[in-house]
Amino acid sequence: MSRHRVAYVGTYTSQGGRGIHRLSVDGDTGEILSHELAAEAANPSFLALHPNGRILYAVNELFTFSGKASGAVSSFLIDRQSGRLCPVNQVESGGALPAHLSVDRSGKNLLLANYQGPQSEVLRLNADGSIGPRSAFIGHSGRSIHPTRQTQAHPHSLNLDPEERFVLVPDLGTDEIRVFRFDPDQGTLAAGDPPIVSLRPGSGPRHLAFHPSGRVAYVICELSSEIVSFAYDQAAGRLAEIQAISILPPSSAPENFSAEVAVHPGGRFLYGSVRGSDVIAVVAVDPSSGTMSVVEHAPSQGRTPRHFAIDPSGRFMLVANQRSHTVAVLRIAQDSGRLAFSGSLADISAPACIRFLPN
Repeated sequence: MSRHRVAYVGTYTSQGGRGIHRLSVDGDTGEILSHELAAEAANPSFLALHPNGRILYAVNELFTFSGKASGAVSSFLIDRQSGRLCPVNQVESGGALPAHLSVDRSGKNLLLANYQGPQSEVLRLNADGSIGPRSAFIGHSGRSIHPTRQTQAHPHSLNLDPEERFVLVPDLGTDEIRVFRFDPDQGTLAAGDPPIVSLRPGSGPRHLAFHPSGRVAYVICELSSEIVSFAYDQAAGRLAEIQAISILPPSSAPENFSAEVAVHPGGRFLYGSVRGSDVIAVVAVDPSSGTMSVVEHAPSQGRTPRHFAIDPSGRFMLVANQRSHTVAVLRIAQDSGRLAFSGSLADISAPACIRFLPN
């Protein structure tokens, strides 16, 4: 008998979504066996799990909350029997449109990016997993060359490095990666040395993923649809650019906005989603040099692949196709990294983020 995996899907309720859904997935084939609404929530567009696997966190990507120019962050207790989510607490995010969150290995800190704030912040987590007081709140400033998307700073994700000594923050609005020293005991952020790494003007860095070796970081750029690789000095928290490659297909749509980047658990391939052309770019990587080469552009089997998640075994990925209102399962060839549609598709309105629950 095949083992089952559970995945949670955040959605945009402003675009027809209902909240956070639970998927039951065949652990061998990736086939979606069932799905149901696990909890109602307002625009739970990005999700993160507590390391104990018992608490799920979601941003509430809103312009206003409780009459203030702020979004919110919510916590839910996971019922491991039914998969249902029970609300624990909800707090203001401190800035509008929170877009990304992550939890450190200690389970003591929740790191949050307010896209429209614009701020990077840390919220302390209580022993029961509920969200506690804010311990760091750092404003971003600046702009770049895009006439509408880069008129102000827009931090898009807070990414802990493998040793959790530094936090790297791609800022779509300023074409920079901000580097902070991280103190998990106090939940504080302090400027790194250097504090900023600049990317090509107009690129729009969005999300970041580390190679399993910890020596290379890959940044996906929303506006230029590029992935940029950086050599990473773990002791000093320093980045040195290695290579930038386009992940657009040869015949691309008129407008494209790349979204998510992830490295395969085996470390030989990475993947990037491109909204507009609606593909997942498969990229071969050299872990020693950090160099990249595009293998193929696989159809996402829907419209606007905002996010995707690779299962922990590395055999398949789930893709959130936001504007076709589907989650698609793509099988991953272990020798080449290539993707093939499995035939499994779930109808979920406005899916935005997918997280696998640890077994």
